[in-house]
Amino acid sequence: QVQLVESGGGLVQTGASLRLSCEASEQVFSTSAMGWFRQAPGKEREFVAAISWSGVTTGYADFVKGRFSISRDNAKFTVYLQMNSLKPEDSAVYYCAADQSGNYYYTREASEYHYWGQGTQVTVSS
Repeated sequence: QVQLVESGGGLVQTGASLRLSCEASEQVFSTSAMGWFRQAPGKEREFVAAISWSGVTTGYADFVKGRFSISRDNAKFTVYLQMNSLKPEDSAVYYCAADQSGNYYYTREASEYHYWGQGTQVTVSS
């Protein structure tokens, strides 16, 4: 059974840092591009960052460029999202997702991801 399990969320103050982790099932992780998305109350789910299965290419939403960094450890079947200089508008449930299509590059489209985690809450107080 494919599983994606996020961790690392929490309540922090403006300007703080958090590192989210997402551990995936072995049969999925090594051949999947991985993405992070977020959803705030009353808003649609939006793309945050993604990394290709090889780890060579990464992409970010404009609103997190320079603050967030995505990485993966293929030996641990884990993808990370390092979040620095957090702002109240970053508050949301953060989801990781796996795209098992085998494409070389990542995708920003949520509809193209095959598996999703349950989400982890990030709350940034002002």
